[in-house]
Amino acid sequence: MTEQKTTFEAAMLELEQIVTEMEKGDIPLEESLKKFERGIQLARQSQQQLKAAEQKVQILMQSNGGESLEEFEAEEP
Repeated sequence: MTEQKTTFEAAMLELEQIVTEMEKGDIPLEESLKKFERGIQLARQSQQQLKAAEQKVQILMQSNGGESLEEFEAEEP
């Protein structure tokens, strides 16, 4: 299987579309499985892109004498 590389933003858009379609529950099982598989591919690819971006930011901050990154904790609604 060939993994198609897409931009982070395009992957997020496609993932949102997949989730919306699957939440409706009106697609056949076989198509649901294909969409789920594509969603997993997109999620993994996006995760790798985020890790790469984080590494670049850390390298840039270190090379410019910046401080290290701190863990981001989202506020609970």
